[in-house]
Amino acid sequence: GAEAVIDDAIAEALDGPEAIYLSLDIDVIDPGMAPGTGTPEPGGMLTREILRAVRRIVGRVELAGMDIVEVSPPYDHAEVTAMAAHRAALECISALAVKKRAGQPVRFEGYAVRSAASHTADVAPVSS
Repeated sequence: GAEAVIDDAIAEALDGPEAIYLSLDIDVIDPGMAPGTGTPEPGGMLTREILRAVRRIVGRVELAGMDIVEVSPPYDHAEVTAMAAHRAALECISALAVKKRAGQPVRFEGYAVRSAASHTADVAPVSS
């Protein structure tokens, strides 16, 4: 299930670049829970699954940054999609705080993110 996919993604990130840039496309959440997107995906993940995934990923890998995309307020009845996006950002920040409190490195400075036209990003340490 989703947990195994997250575990595979974490393992790949730990074996790959020094840091990752996490991009959360909100339309991965089922439109019953996050209708405020331009491209709703019926049968999507539950909000709690996404929050758990963000917490696990950020807690395990070196993070260069994060964004949340595809939130569309005109389609967001009762602002539930905005609340899901807000909560995902909060989970990211909370996971970073837990890492810092545990003495694990938490740093964004020193990284340069170079975006390609395909919406992928290469993250590399900036040499001084």
